[in-house]
Amino acid sequence: MQYHSDMLKPWIARRDRLEKFVLRRDPRNISRIWVLDPDGHAYLPVPYRTLSRPPISVWEQRAAIARLRESGRAQVDENALFAMVEQMRQITENAAAKTRRARREVERRSATPAPRSAAPTPPPPAEECADDTPVQPFEVIEQW
Repeated sequence: MQYHSDMLKPWIARRDRLEKFVLRRDPRNISRIWVLDPDGHAYLPVPYRTLSRPPISVWEQRAAIARLRESGRAQVDENALFAMVEQMRQITENAAAKTRRARREVERRSATPAPRSAAPTPPPPAEECADDTPVQPFEVIEQW
């Protein structure tokens, strides 16, 4: 991975003395590293050299490198690495969509009602009220 920032130019200009720099990175997002400023004791962010690259994790980087090596590549460049990361993400998205679709289809099949019999069952006969008065239809009931 290549990183670059204009904040590094003063340090690059002082190449006469060899210095070691402290670098830090977030393993969840390696699109930027942090360089400890030897003069000011503050960490400075340094992004990818090519800013159009998507952020990736260390896990994705290692998995992509392993897959590229399995396919027979001895040297791994940035373009191949990011192409493999994109391919791996596409495979993951397709698998998730298929899994979601399969779950929905199973749920639809189990939620389908059982087939009805040919003749519907008739409603039960009109019951009489507990005080022996017949049940009246809604239209006949008086409003209070």
